[in-house]
Amino acid sequence: MARGSGAALLAALLTACGPAAPSLTLLFLGRSPAATVGGHSWAPDPDSSRIVAFDGALRVVKTLTSARLATPMAVAPLGSELLVSERTGEGVVFDTSGRPLREWESLDPVDVYAAGAGPGGDRVVSARSPYNVEFIAERDTAPLVRLLDTLGRPVSGGRIGTVHVPAVPFLAQLANAGAVATDASGAVYFAPLVRDAIEKYEATEQGALRWRASRGLFAIESDPVLVTLRGRDIAARYAVVNIALAVGPDGRLYALGGSDSAATTLRLDVLDTASGKILETRVLGPRETAVAVTRDGRIETFDADTLLARAAGGRREPFGPPFALPDLRGDTVRLSDFAGKVTLVNVWASWCDPCREEFPHMAALYREFGRADLAIVAISDDVDLGKMQGFVRAFRPPFTILVGAGRMKQTYHYRGLPYSLLLDRHGRVIERIFGFGGPEEFATLRRTIANEVRVP
Repeated sequence: MARGSGAALLAALLTACGPAAPSLTLLFLGRSPAATVGGHSWAPDPDSSRIVAFDGALRVVKTLTSARLATPMAVAPLGSELLVSERTGEGVVFDTSGRPLREWESLDPVDVYAAGAGPGGDRVVSARSPYNVEFIAERDTAPLVRLLDTLGRPVSGGRIGTVHVPAVPFLAQLANAGAVATDASGAVYFAPLVRDAIEKYEATEQGALRWRASRGLFAIESDPVLVTLRGRDIAARYAVVNIALAVGPDGRLYALGGSDSAATTLRLDVLDTASGKILETRVLGPRETAVAVTRDGRIETFDADTLLARAAGGRREPFGPPFALPDLRGDTVRLSDFAGKVTLVNVWASWCDPCREEFPHMAALYREFGRADLAIVAISDDVDLGKMQGFVRAFRPPFTILVGAGRMKQTYHYRGLPYSLLLDRHGRVIERIFGFGGPEEFATLRRTIANEVRVP
C-alpha cells in the first residue's frame, strides 16, 4: 500500500511540474462573436440552430437547443446568463442550462446585441445587425447605438452617435449596420459593416466618441451604391469591412472583417482599447474560421467545422406544446392522431410569398411516401379565414390543413414563415427548418425522411 501511495504521489508531482495546458477563450466561431460565461466559451451555430459551449481546450462540453433558437448569430455575456442575437433581430436570454428566461423584439428592423458591466450594473447595447440588412429609410436623428436595460427596453437618454443617411435613403440600414461590443468599464465599441472605421465611445448614457481607428483601406470612403431596384429585387454595391467585434481576456479589442471587398477572405485586427492603435493584423486562411486567444493575448486559429464536428447531435426533444386545432371542416385534429408516423409540421400564411413557393414541393413530397410512413400537417397562421381559404382553393394541397387563427407565433415562437418541424415516429424533433430553401432543401429533406421511415 505504501508503494502504491508513493507511485500516486510521484505521478501527481510529475503532472504538476509539467507544462500547463493553454486556457483558450473563443472569440469568434465562423463570423459570429462568442461569450465567456461560467468558465466556458459559448458560441452560436446558426446552421444547426443551437449554442455550443467549449472548455479552455476548445472541447465541446455542452450544446443548447430550444424552440426559441432559430438562427442565432451572436452570443453575449449578461451576468451569468447568455444573451443571444437572432438573425431576425430578437434578443433571447437563456441560463446556461438552456432555459429561456426572456425575449424582446428588435427596436430597429434587425438588431444585434452586446452586453457587459456598465457604471450602473449589467446593461445591453444594440446596433443594426450586419447579418441581416433590410432596405429601409431612417431619420438622421436616429441613434447609431442604443443602450438597453436587461429586459431589452431602451434606457432614457441612452443614445450613442447618430446615423448617417446616404444619398439613397433606403440604404440607411446598410450604411449604419455594424458590429458592437462592450468592455468591463462599460465603454462601447462600434465597427460599421461598410466603412473602414472602428470607434470607441465613453461609458456614459450619451457616450462621447473617444477615438476612431482606420486601416487605411480606401483613399475615399463612399456610401453603398444602388445597383438594382425592381419591386422586391434590391441590390447594392458595397465593401464588407467589419463583421464582428470582441474584447479578449487580455483586454484588447479584436475586429473580424473582410480582407477583400466581398469578405471571401477574412482578416483579424487587434487594437489597443486605450488609444485605438492597431497592434497586429492577420489575414486568415480558408480553414482559419475560429479564433481564440490566451490570457496573455496569443492568438490561435482553428477550423470551425472541425470544432463543431465534436458536438454530438444530442437527444431528440419532444415537440411541444402538442396541438389540438380545427381542420377546414371544423373537426379537431391532434398531434397524437399522427403517432407512429414521421410528421412534417408546417406553419404558413396566405400573405407569405415563400409559403406559396413551398406548397408544391410539400405536395410532391407527400405523394412520394406511403400514408403509413409520412404525414404533413400545415397550420395556417392567418387571422383572416377568407384569405386562408382562398389560398387553399388555389393550391388544393393533398395533406392536412389546420386553422391556427394567428396564435402560432405566440405558441411556437417562430422567427418567420414558413416554419417547419420534422418529427420522428415518437413525436420528437428531428430538425427545424426556417424559411424556404428551394429544391435543394427539399432534396435534403427527402433523404432525411427516407432514412427515418426505415427506422422501426
